[in-house]
Amino acid sequence: MSFRLAITSVAALLAAGSVVPRAAEAGVRMRQSEDVQVETTDMGDGIFMMSTGIAGNLAVLAGDDGVVMVDDQLPNTTSVIEGAVVAVSGTNAPRFIVNTHWHGDHTGGNAHFAELGSTIAAHHNIRRRLADADDEWAQSPATLPIITFGEDLTFHMNGQTVEVTHVPTAHTDGDALVYFREADVLHMGDVMFSGLFPFIDLSAGGTVDGYIAAMERGMEIAGEETRIIPGHGPLSTRADLQASIDMLREAAFRVRTLVEGGADLEAVRAAEPLADLHDDWNWRFITTDRMVQTLYNDAVGNDFAYE
Repeated sequence: MSFRLAITSVAALLAAGSVVPRAAEAGVRMRQSEDVQVETTDMGDGIFMMSTGIAGNLAVLAGDDGVVMVDDQLPNTTSVIEGAVVAVSGTNAPRFIVNTHWHGDHTGGNAHFAELGSTIAAHHNIRRRLADADDEWAQSPATLPIITFGEDLTFHMNGQTVEVTHVPTAHTDGDALVYFREADVLHMGDVMFSGLFPFIDLSAGGTVDGYIAAMERGMEIAGEETRIIPGHGPLSTRADLQASIDMLREAAFRVRTLVEGGADLEAVRAAEPLADLHDDWNWRFITTDRMVQTLYNDAVGNDFAYE
């Protein structure tokens, strides 16, 4: 099923661009004359995956106990997300929303849904980063989660045990994995960009080693039949997650080897250490060059992913 929201306002697009990481800004602007559509995948057991292709993938658990939603996308997609939630649940306001991390393409709808009555839950660091954000979209007090946790949080709703697990210093310093135990569905947040080079936000506490460790934690949770919802990309499997781990581990090893040999950034770039990975993993936000820069900056201790 699909629901549409036309985005034609220049002001709306500028707002949308301000809430996503720099790596995603261009992708939102590219769609200024297109419609946003929600693709909803019924995964059974009252669970749905929702995707627009321009922001983070969502998970929705619907039933008599109310709705739990994982992430809520951008300020300018809230109406279309709300419509999709109504279609599968009959209610427009999830009872609870879990933020997997603080970036605006996953939390930009917090204020909208909080004002409808949703309770936002997130790791302590997500609330802190949202409170410190200068972006206009984050200035409403309703954006801030009112339930925060350190290591884990569990919901018991609609016949599901929903286990939220913090993974430190990964994509950011506030990431969480969300596992629907009985349905065997795992939402990885932006700790997984399926089939894509990942965005590791070094400026927000992310690290390459932490990112790999977080994906490995996902492997510990997932079984052979587990269906995995990545932060970005298609519905995935344990094998897809392992492929992402293998790629990033090898890519990091290559760049670190060059750095340990004395290469500066331009020398690393000139060596093209990820050239054979380009065709399979490069994409419009995290290009091969941006991935090289991220790996280099992580290796030398810089606190930004790429120029």
